[in-house]
Amino acid sequence: MEKDAQRPLADKVVVITGASSGIGRATALTFAQQGATLILAARRKEILEQLVADCMQRGSKALAVPTDVTQPQDLPALAEAALALAGKIDVWVNNAGSGAIGEYEQVPMAAHEQVIQINLLGYMRGAHAVLPIFKRQEYGLLINTVSLGAFAPMPYGVSYAASKYGLRGFSEALRAELLKYPKIRISDVFPAFIDTPGFQHGGNYIGKKLKPAPPVYDAQLVADTIVELVHHYKPGVMAGGFGYVARISNSLFPALTRKLAARFMEKYFAVAEAVPVTHGHLFESSWVGTDVSGGWQEPKKPQAGKIALAVAGAAALLYVVSRNGKSRNA
Repeated sequence: MEKDAQRPLADKVVVITGASSGIGRATALTFAQQGATLILAARRKEILEQLVADCMQRGSKALAVPTDVTQPQDLPALAEAALALAGKIDVWVNNAGSGAIGEYEQVPMAAHEQVIQINLLGYMRGAHAVLPIFKRQEYGLLINTVSLGAFAPMPYGVSYAASKYGLRGFSEALRAELLKYPKIRISDVFPAFIDTPGFQHGGNYIGKKLKPAPPVYDAQLVADTIVELVHHYKPGVMAGGFGYVARISNSLFPALTRKLAARFMEKYFAVAEAVPVTHGHLFESSWVGTDVSGGWQEPKKPQAGKIALAVAGAAALLYVVSRNGKSRNA
């Protein structure tokens, strides 16, 4: 066992939702490495219990609390379990998430509603459960795992986009409301495309094999970003350089960004492998996708990601300049 002096978060109590795989699992293991006490929440009990064992092997105290963020009673129960174990909550990480891919009207309305339940209302329920505790303590950090989709449109993932844009507004409004509590802070993390099992878990109503668009970043990047916020607070931070490109592109050239995003998706669907239409894990959990990684990353040279970003940015700029030139000469 490492000494507390070598484990900088040994005095912290951290709650993580959506902890059973992907970013949540990577984040739990990273907090465990730094000695935090962990209360881990997700629907899949057996997988959570294995994660608890993995965290304890790293010298951390951990507890599995099966939780469905779409159920209003589960989040207060999660908060109470944390208090019963540790007597306080220092950090609450809202991380559970999912999506539904397909033409808007072809996706069942129940699936759209479930995406909102998980990605937006689930986060609101988490905040509603923990904020009274933070106020009694007079301190606390709420971290929301959002998405670059909170800044750039996602055609064929409309309810996902609605949830992420809504979540960004929720955080900003709540952050303003809490200004009178200077030691209660809210941080938003905006991951780019991350290598997780998320595309295996979401609803697929397009009937094509889904995978993240390159560049795809390691989930550990997001986990490290989240843990770093405990050491050095920021109200918002990107995880993955392409997120900056997408945000700036949509801010400066919204029409062009929408057009390129739609064309990219449509071209991909035209050539992608056909697969059965499925609800995925939207309504029920399964044993599919239980690791940190979804297996989407390909071996690449160290500078490949930076080069891809530079090329994409230059191409977009040249396109805009050429269009403007044509307009002036017309």
